[in-house]
Amino acid sequence: MPEKHVFSAISTLIGLTIGAGILGIPFVIARAGFITGIVNIVVLGIMILILNLYLGEVSLRTKEIHQLTGYARLYLNNIGNMLMTASFIIFTHGAMIAYIMKTGEFLDALLSPSLGGTPIIYSILFTTLSFVIVFEGIKIVERSEFYMVLAIISIITLLAIFAIPHIDPANLTSFSYKNLFIPYGVVFFAFLATPAIPEMNEELKNKKHLKKAIIIGSVIPMIVYILFALVVVGISGANTTDGAILGLASILGAKIMVMGTILGILTMTTSFIAIAFALTEMYRFDYKLMDITPPMFSCFIPLAAALMIMNSNMKNAFFQVLDITGSIGGSLTGILILCIWWKARKTGKRKPEYAIPNNILGLILIVMMILGIVLKLYEIFLV
Repeated sequence: MPEKHVFSAISTLIGLTIGAGILGIPFVIARAGFITGIVNIVVLGIMILILNLYLGEVSLRTKEIHQLTGYARLYLNNIGNMLMTASFIIFTHGAMIAYIMKTGEFLDALLSPSLGGTPIIYSILFTTLSFVIVFEGIKIVERSEFYMVLAIISIITLLAIFAIPHIDPANLTSFSYKNLFIPYGVVFFAFLATPAIPEMNEELKNKKHLKKAIIIGSVIPMIVYILFALVVVGISGANTTDGAILGLASILGAKIMVMGTILGILTMTTSFIAIAFALTEMYRFDYKLMDITPPMFSCFIPLAAALMIMNSNMKNAFFQVLDITGSIGGSLTGILILCIWWKARKTGKRKPEYAIPNNILGLILIVMMILGIVLKLYEIFLV
């Protein structure tokens, strides 16, 4: 198999993983304490890596092409299927709403001084261009993901080089047990990219490379998140904003802010395209909708919701969307993936190229995700 297929699969996972979540990570880490946040990044990063491997095994045990909702219909009962559909829709649409809002804000900061416009106008433009890419299909998605991922890693490296002299070590020493769960929702959101796994399986001609692609594609975002948090929190400290990059302008200057803004646009574009394509596949393969309808539903339903939120003047709307989506939608998705894996081991119609033997590990992950849901619901309704 040509190595480019492995690189394409890795790029798909990295591109979907490194999205709006990377911009929310410094904000929650600054609130929780830097060391507290790094513990979250490492623990949840490993947790999602294992979850990705579980889903990869499910895709290898299944002969047909499906997205998460299709696996739920195949392996779970009606209640499990409905829960997966609900969680998949909550997570994917929550993610896309966040991407649309923040990309509109970044494009406005970058372009409005010379071209005019508003964040709402740029959000509409961004969604429309993304729709064109998704409508063209998986080949253009593969190509766009690969080059965008290279650009993202290059810009983060350059940003770190320019930013290191401005880092204050005092911003990087705090730890608090009581704040341990503050970053959970945003960090979980930032890592969860399960819709990419079926796409990776579809891209790879030789399925034995799927495990390697999942591991590499899961570890690289962990490194990137730690580096990005180190730079932003090290510079901004308690003044870190919920979009991270725009708050650095007063310290690093306008040119670095432009570089960071382009980084933000790229990260969200890669993730938006990957999720929109995953939703398109869900509509096509799982619900048998054809023609232009699936990509239209995938792109413009989240746009409508994003525009409503942008007009509502909600405080810290970007952070709140990431936090709730990750804590509830993401955790529920993870629990159901493990339920699917247990069933697929017994009833799958294909021998997988790899298999995860540890049931205890899955139970530990479920307990952690249930705890994340309970704590967020408690915070929403009782605090």
